[in-house]
Formats: sequence, structure tokens, C-alpha cells
Amino acid sequence: MRLRVRFTMAGVLLAAVIGGTWVWHNHSAATDAGKKIPEAIQVVTALVGRSSVPVTLTANGTVSAQQTVAVRPQLSAMIRSVHIREGQFVQSGERLFTLDARTEDANLSRTEGLLAKSRAELRNAERNLERQRELFEQHFISQAALDVAENQVDSLRAQLAVDQATMQANRIARGFSEIKAPIAGRTGAIVVHQGSLVQPNDSLVNITQIDPINVSFTLPERELVPLQQALAKGDVPVEVELDAGQKQTQTRKGKLTFIDNVVDTASGTILLKAEFPNSDSHLWPGMFVTVRLVPRTVENALTVPVQAVQTGPERKFLYVVGDNSHVRSLPVNVLLIQEGLAVISGEGIMQGMRVVAEGAQNLRPGSVVTESRPSLAPTAG
Repeated sequence: MRLRVRFTMAGVLLAAVIGGTWVWHNHSAATDAGKKIPEAIQVVTALVGRSSVPVTLTANGTVSAQQTVAVRPQLSAMIRSVHIREGQFVQSGERLFTLDARTEDANLSRTEGLLAKSRAELRNAERNLERQRELFEQHFISQAALDVAENQVDSLRAQLAVDQATMQANRIARGFSEIKAPIAGRTGAIVVHQGSLVQPNDSLVNITQIDPINVSFTLPERELVPLQQALAKGDVPVEVELDAGQKQTQTRKGKLTFIDNVVDTASGTILLKAEFPNSDSHLWPGMFVTVRLVPRTVENALTVPVQAVQTGPERKFLYVVGDNSHVRSLPVNVLLIQEGLAVISGEGIMQGMRVVAEGAQNLRPGSVVTESRPSLAPTAG
């Protein structure tokens, strides 16, 4: 009986030893498997380039006329003739309206008659003065009589000057009966017609200059100094895009003409204006357009595809691929983002470095990477 119990205990002990050995072997195999080289993560890489990057500024602009003039009469009179149509293009000095000028004609004729009378009286007084001087030299009249003759001549000369000024004023008033265009442009709605009685405060028509024409837009105040420096060197080209219909756009080229003298404290922007030729009238006051200008160029800049720049908890960085396909993070400063490229700077960044452009969301410093396909990411330089 005891012998049987001993054999049973020996069998149980042997089974325990065999099971422990099997567990230890499997645990060691799992540990060795965990120490194997991790699987490489597929990414797309790009090279750090070096090039000159033009700084393109984009803004929404509004087309505005360079000047708009409200044509008003200078007289209270009836409109005799209307020489233009609504929406007509007129040249500077072109006749617009003719007013009834019969009253002004009568005043001018009266003044011309008074002027002729004053001239005749002055000539007569001057001849009389000459005779008085001869008599005074011969001691036939006194000094007082000569002074009276001289005073009469001076008085008539002053009266002649008054009459000449009055005639000039009447001629000007007569000229107000012909209303002419002060500027070249397009006429608006005509609110009066032939036979209408108009007053000096009445607006007859508005004329808007549209060639050349302005585009107003705003840019952040940080661009003020570069814009001033560029404008001091010469003309700053500006382009606008306008919708031409049927999914087409047109581009117009002009130049920067105005930088406002104050910064809008509410928005932190500054107002600018550009001038554009507009002979075909495709730019119209009140129209919204897209404005682009290139005031400066960043020379010899380090660039990477913008998607290669990663945002960390403290700052931006790049995943740089080393010779052994391991990646490391490198802090960078992003100076400019332009057309899919990021202009960067930072310690240790050099041209030709290979950085991860796609697939960085699965990486950590020290990860092993491999190219998933030939690099198609844009590189600069």
C-alpha cells in the first residue's frame, strides 16, 4: 500500500516538472519574439530643398471708381435741351445740358451797354482834363478847378472797372447755361428732362470714372513695412481675378498706388488701393474680386512640403530619416507657407535631408520606416 502511494506521488511530481518546463520554454520563446526588430512603417518622404520663394499675398478686394462727380446747375432755370443718354460714356468738356439763358442774355446785354457808356464818359472826362491842364498852365483856372477835373476822371475809371467786372460776372453766369462734363466717364440715371425747372442744389446726373479704375483691399499690418519698402523701389504689380462666367476667370494686371496712413485698430489691417486699366469695362464699381500681389521674395530659403511639418505639444517639428531608416524629430520654425511649401528654419536643418511627408501619424522617435511608393511629394530647389 505504501509502495503504491509513493509511486503515485512520484508520478505527480514528474508531471509537474514536465509542465513547468513546457511553460518556461513557451515564455522564453515569447520573450525572444518580443525582442525581434519591429516591423517597418511605410511612409512617403521628401527632401529638404533650397530655393527663392516669392511671397504671394491674397486678399478679397472691392472695385471702386477713382472719382464720381454729381453734376449740378449753377442757375435757377428751365432745362432747354438734354444732350446725353443714361449710361452713355462722355468725355471731359462734352456738353450735357443746355439751360434757358434768356435772363442771362438780357443781363449781359445791359451790362455791355453800361460798359460802353462808362467808356464814353471816361474818354470825355479825359479830354476835358487835358483842356483844364492847358488852362491851368496859362493861369486861367485855379488849382481847385483842375482837381475837380482829375477827380472826375478817377471816378469814371473806377466805374469802368466795376462795369467790366459786372460784365465778366454776367458772362460767367451765361456760361453756366451750358453744362459740360467735368470728367470723362459713364453717366448714371438722368433725373430731369427737357422743360424741368432746376435749382442750384438739384443733382442732374452722376458721372463715374471707370477707366482707369481702383480696387480696394486690406492686408494684415505685419505686411506694412515690406509693402512700403517694395513701393519705394518702384511699381508693385498687382493682379485681380474676376469671374467671367461659364466657370471661367479673367486676370487683370495693375499696380499698387495707395497705402493708407493708419492701421485699423479693430481688425489690425491696413487699407490699400491698386489701379487697373479698364478700357473694356469688365471691372465695375462694387464688384468683388480676388487680389494677388508679390511684394518680396525670400531668397535662399529652406523648404519642405507643408504636410511634412508636424505640430507637437510645444512646437512644430520634422521627422528626419537617418541612414539606418530610423526617424528622429527635429524642431523647426515655420516662416512662411506658400503654394504647398513651408519655408522653415532651425538648428541642424540642411538641404538634402530626407523627411517624412506622409504617414507621420504612426511614427515615434526611433521608429523604422520604409518607402511605400516612389516619392511624389513636391520638393523645392
